[in-house]
Amino acid sequence: MAENNNPIANFFNTVSMIKQREVKAVIFSFLFVVVLMTAYYILRPVRDAMASDWTDAEVSWLWTLNFFISTGIVALYGMAVSKFRFRLLVPTMYSIFAGSFVMFYLLGSISDDRTLIDKAFYVWVSVFSLFNISIFWSFMSELFSKEQSGRLFGIIAVGASVGGLIGPSITAFFSVSIGIDNLMLIASMMLLIPIPIIFYLQSKATDLNNEKLDLTPTSHPIGGNPIAGFKMLFSNPYLMLIALFIFLYTGISSFIYFELKNLLSDLSRPERSAIWAQMDLAVNILSISIGLFATGRIVGKFGMPVTIAMVPVMVCVGLLILAISPLLGVVMILQIIRRAGNYGMTRPAREMLFTLVDRETRFKAKPVIDIVAYRGSDMLMAWLFTGLTQGLGLGLAAVAGVGAGIAALWSLVGIYLGRWFERDNSDNDSIIFENNVQ
Repeated sequence: MAENNNPIANFFNTVSMIKQREVKAVIFSFLFVVVLMTAYYILRPVRDAMASDWTDAEVSWLWTLNFFISTGIVALYGMAVSKFRFRLLVPTMYSIFAGSFVMFYLLGSISDDRTLIDKAFYVWVSVFSLFNISIFWSFMSELFSKEQSGRLFGIIAVGASVGGLIGPSITAFFSVSIGIDNLMLIASMMLLIPIPIIFYLQSKATDLNNEKLDLTPTSHPIGGNPIAGFKMLFSNPYLMLIALFIFLYTGISSFIYFELKNLLSDLSRPERSAIWAQMDLAVNILSISIGLFATGRIVGKFGMPVTIAMVPVMVCVGLLILAISPLLGVVMILQIIRRAGNYGMTRPAREMLFTLVDRETRFKAKPVIDIVAYRGSDMLMAWLFTGLTQGLGLGLAAVAGVGAGIAALWSLVGIYLGRWFERDNSDNDSIIFENNVQ
């Protein structure tokens, strides 16, 4: 009776089939990602506005540098995962990122020539953009089971979109009046807010009745080989398929990003920041609706293959339309649909895949997939785009045709990956964990 009279529980049950014992964990997970993504989305338009000051080749070099820096940081993170007490691992990572943006604020306030600082900031925000959310979803996969993730990850992901509304609003309205340096400081302070939430969620983990919850004491480090994440990836076909899915998704993102960057190059940096922020607002309004009312139900009714492949198919169709009608408006609409679909549907579905693996895989192999594979695709696709445009002189329509082919392959990988996920749990577990032991 108490459950029926609880308006919060009734609301969540309506939109995402949440059970009463899960309400508190979902609410605090939601708040966690709201704050986290608000901080990121304050910084994202500032970073993207800088790119229009540089040529495609310069940005390609920065993305190349980003790949190698990200790979090195993931390796260092693997060492921390092996040696650091698990309970303190996630809070410590967010504290480090908060301190790093304070450093950029201080450097920007004392430097006369900001070119090098801006490029360093561009690379570091790109590292942060993947690392912060990868750690968050590793933590979520630790808390919730496969069955729970199908019901709950969609609504938790809505928190990222809410943060995606708040953050760009701050940048859009205040980037000119208070300056981008102060925006860095605001974002850094916000990254400290999730720390008490993390400790609270850790204390409530056993209340979720997750039958696969890892009961290893959180006061102990995960242990194992610091570079085990790389070995797990290349010895495990399930993980390699996830990495390929992300690699192809990133390739499509890179193509669209470069076109928008070039089309906005004639505007001032504050104007670009405002436009990127306004696009972020549109993306997150749409993704909130998808996450609240569509993702969980699509997973339940149509299964993982349809859920994870739906956005790739839509992007493929959109790129074919762009190849026929190469207009700025079409590029912007495609960008909004791609990102909203990713945040509201594809990303939650993708994170459900990691509920089948153990703690060491989540915190060692997952960052390799989320960051190294992602940035590797960034690097390769950036140079591919540069070669197509500056080398071969192809226009928007031709490049969109190439992108449509990549999106078609992305769709096929999504369907196969979704079918793999839906195989018998015992079969999946035996494949995944046997590879981890080797």
